[in-house]
Amino acid sequence: MRKVKYGSTFIEYSFHENESLKSHYITVEKNEGVVLKGKPVAPEKSDQLILKKAKWILDKLELVSSKEDEKIVTGSRIQYLGRSYYTEVIIRKELKAPKIDFNHSKFSVLLPFPEVSQTEIKAAIEIFYQERAVERITPRFKKLSRQTGLEYAGLRFRKLEKSWGNCSGKNIITINPAAVKLPYSLIDYLIIHELCHTKVKDHSKQFWAELSTHVPNWKELNERVERVKE
Repeated sequence: MRKVKYGSTFIEYSFHENESLKSHYITVEKNEGVVLKGKPVAPEKSDQLILKKAKWILDKLELVSSKEDEKIVTGSRIQYLGRSYYTEVIIRKELKAPKIDFNHSKFSVLLPFPEVSQTEIKAAIEIFYQERAVERITPRFKKLSRQTGLEYAGLRFRKLEKSWGNCSGKNIITINPAAVKLPYSLIDYLIIHELCHTKVKDHSKQFWAELSTHVPNWKELNERVERVKE
């Protein structure tokens, strides 16, 4: 674990070496903290990479530290397709369970009674993401598969702890429903990324070369995806 000073604040980080990555990426997660990923570099160079993104890192650290305790109440914001929408909590006594409504301008969290737990509310939001991911992402997979000529054997949506998606040895692709929070530009990048894994299973030079034929600006998009990882 290394430590760098930014202003009056110290940032601790770990470095995960990965020879297959062409660029260096930084992730910030609640349990793992700040992680720099990429090819081996001198400690001084890794410190510079962290300091270059120091403000973003500190903002992200504050966000992930409060994320677990963040409550869904009127005035909260819910992410969907790259935007953050105003949320209103409404009591509907005729309901038996929480329900999520979205009218393209705001979210309505409909509750059968005020005492519904945050766990139940967040579970309802997860169901919303699952349904919308199937609805919105499935047709884009079919379209981009035709455009790239990369065929897949099956598509499923399942919550993944540390990734947006994966591709099995039998070319069955799994997508994290939370991907529907992202803008379409990043959703399409994730789709093509996984489609390329139907041809090349690892992140070797051959994989990135294949990806670059379909997404010339993959480096920029990959960095953006890494920055918004859950």
